Amino acid sequence: MPLQQKLGVFAGAALLRFLLFILFPALPDLLTGRVEISTPVTSFKRLQEGLFLYNNNVNPYDGGVFHQAPLLLPLFSFLPDVKAWPLFTAALFIAVDLISASALWNISESGEAGQSKQYTSPRRSKRSSGLLVAASFLFNPYTIATCLGRSTSSFSTCAILQAVSAAINGAPFSAMVALSFASYLSLYPILLLPPVILLAYDRQSSRKKIDYAPLFAAKNVLSVSVIMSILFGMSYIITDNSWEFLARTYGIQLTLSDLTPNVGLWWYFFIEIFDSFRGFFLAVFWLFLLGYVGALSIRLRSQPLAAISILLGIFSIFKPYPSVSDAGLFLAVLPLFRHLFPLMRYTFVASSTVLYSTFLGPAFYHLWVYAGSGNANFFYAITLVWSLGQSLLVSDLAFAVLRDELDIERPELVGKEIKQI
Repeated sequence: MPLQQKLGVFAGAALLRFLLFILFPALPDLLTGRVEISTPVTSFKRLQEGLFLYNNNVNPYDGGVFHQAPLLLPLFSFLPDVKAWPLFTAALFIAVDLISASALWNISESGEAGQSKQYTSPRRSKRSSGLLVAASFLFNPYTIATCLGRSTSSFSTCAILQAVSAAINGAPFSAMVALSFASYLSLYPILLLPPVILLAYDRQSSRKKIDYAPLFAAKNVLSVSVIMSILFGMSYIITDNSWEFLARTYGIQLTLSDLTPNVGLWWYFFIEIFDSFRGFFLAVFWLFLLGYVGALSIRLRSQPLAAISILLGIFSIFKPYPSVSDAGLFLAVLPLFRHLFPLMRYTFVASSTVLYSTFLGPAFYHLWVYAGSGNANFFYAITLVWSLGQSLLVSDLAFAVLRDELDIERPELVGKEIKQI
């Protein structure tokens, strides 16, 4: 029965996407142009521009608009022309979503969220089934919109979930391969390396005797370095023996040289900042992201999956070019912690805030860009609300994880309100 249910959910999700592609042929192009879905580093339109140059033996980065990984070009060049045969491209993105959901299913069924090697939650029995977790991802409007908009962030999402799933299965090398691909495509997933290594170490050591922890970590860091080097070498060959792609793909994220509006916090700030302070604040913003990685990996050492989930929420708020795809990924891992929902305090407020900004975001952008009755502040204001809603969810999850630990360490405080003095 579980297998039949899984097939039913996956078939229903695939059918829904195919119907949307077929019945509303103009919808994919409409969503592709939305700044909430497509960013300079994930846009399908920009990918098509780079693909056109690539197929005509021109450096794809000469146009100045293509900022994605070079290996995406040969992949999409094998597909029929998207204008004449759009369903082939649609099938690729649908398949990627299904693979992502399968990884989520595996993560949920492992029970890692409630019981890790070093920590067992007293509420672990109240957990979501793999069916519910997979369905919450496949039928999430953000995930569906990303698929229809054909944003290449779907590939990064899939690789991240595959890395976590492989780590839980006790396959560290497979996890490092998947994480390397995710980092190659989007850069920021490399920050997940410490908690993913911890997760892989815990799961593998619970099954058999393995290397000393520092040696295990060193081997995995070396694996990622070698795999990334291979990917860069292949990219170097594809781009006519040029390293220009490094500056055009990763450099643009590090320096934020493309200030196209998005749902993040960076673009408007760096439009307004004086050029003389730009380098300083770029360093501050990146150090802000890096700081969470070490802090959460150390504090939540006993629950590496929780650290990964919280980091995904933080990245969806504070990365340079976020989109609804990143929010969809965080919302996909949130049901894994069903046992912690009773401890979360602001679920209704946070959910309402996210929904509020979801509906008003496109309206404010229209007022600014098309109606001409507003300015950039209109859209940036609603993106601040969007980030606030996500921040509430992330901080609430972090509180629930820590409160769950406290109930074991201090049983006399169970059910009592905790205040910081």
